[in-house]
Amino acid sequence: MGSLSIVHWIIIIAVALLLFGGRGKISSLMGDFAEGIKAFKKGMQDDEKTAAPAEPVKTIDHQPAQTVASQPESHKAS
Repeated sequence: MGSLSIVHWIIIIAVALLLFGGRGKISSLMGDFAEGIKAFKKGMQDDEKTAAPAEPVKTIDHQPAQTVASQPESHKAS
């Protein structure tokens, strides 16, 4: 049950040949996809090399707001 028969292997090989072999549209599509991935990786490496050094991080000093004193009971509006 765990092993594949000869029919299964033939189907797997046929699908692999359709996707990656021959001169069909699917194989050219897969080749274009691989070239796109390579170009993306090369572009990412070029960006890292040409990136300017980052500016130092600027911090903002936070000053807590002054607390408002509560009004005595006699001055509150009715």
